[in-house]
Amino acid sequence: MLYTKRYTLIFILLGISLVALFLVNISLGSVSIPLKEVFNSLIGKGASKSAWEYIIINYRLPKALTAIIVGMGLSISGLLMQTLFRNPLAGPSVLGLSSGASLMVAIVILGAGIVPAVGTFFSSSYGLVLASTFGSLLVLLAVLIVAQRLKDTMAILIVGLMFGSFAGAIVGVLSYFSNAEQLQKYTFWALGSLGNLSWENITILWGASLLGLAIAVTCIKPLNAMLLGERYAKSLGINFSQTRFIIILATSIITGCITAFTGPISFIGIAVPHIVKLLFKTSSHLVLFWATLLAGAAIMLVCDTVTQWPGSSFVLPINGITSIIGAPIVIWLLFRKKKGVFS
Repeated sequence: MLYTKRYTLIFILLGISLVALFLVNISLGSVSIPLKEVFNSLIGKGASKSAWEYIIINYRLPKALTAIIVGMGLSISGLLMQTLFRNPLAGPSVLGLSSGASLMVAIVILGAGIVPAVGTFFSSSYGLVLASTFGSLLVLLAVLIVAQRLKDTMAILIVGLMFGSFAGAIVGVLSYFSNAEQLQKYTFWALGSLGNLSWENITILWGASLLGLAIAVTCIKPLNAMLLGERYAKSLGINFSQTRFIIILATSIITGCITAFTGPISFIGIAVPHIVKLLFKTSSHLVLFWATLLAGAAIMLVCDTVTQWPGSSFVLPINGITSIIGAPIVIWLLFRKKKGVFS
């Protein structure tokens, strides 16, 4: 009963924090907008055709919604991977999906000078998104084939890591033969961005991510058993191979889609599950899953808010902020746990 009340309180606080951060995120930026005006615009009572409402509806709101779904998706993907591989350092990129996406984008941007036809084919506004999606899908097919043929879960992890190293090497070679303009363009993509998405892009991103999250929900119960290993899970009647396939599929859909639209974003998928576990002091995925959704969205909103200096048009790269803010927080929480504050 005591734990139930504690969980309820933390969930309520997370929910309130998420709403508050959502409004603050929309309010702050190169042009500061009063929270009252933000709220009125969101409920349709803002001044029609005002500059503030235009900024909110066309720029701030899409970016905030993107931050929420990216935080949710990457955090859940990290939780799934850490449980499947029973490795605290596993994250959404461990399967090599982000590497596959990065490799295809590198081929399009950096390889355009070597193979001009590639750059021409992906020259549309959706070019990098299509390239990234195609790269993720290729790696997904490879991982699913490996998962069907190999019974050892750790072997899948090794295959993903090796593909990441292979992709990194190819990108390095392409970078060596590229000019400054191409390198700059690829670097900007690799740093990640939550902005510049149209409402059509956001609809696709939310739709695909929610599909992946819905698939992940079906694995909540088996995930608890998988914490104790494959043999224990099988002894409880869980179809381990099928569950592993579903987890990989859900993670692939979420990570592939997010990387395609926003670029590779680090830290969130690895750190948020740890933060949630330290806050809730439980290994039950029935609690961790929903808490990770809320915490991931909230932390991503914080990081996105920090990238935009209030009153300035200067925007920091989201990838740098997620690591700069997140890494010290995780280390601090681990030290507090060590001292018994969470016990």
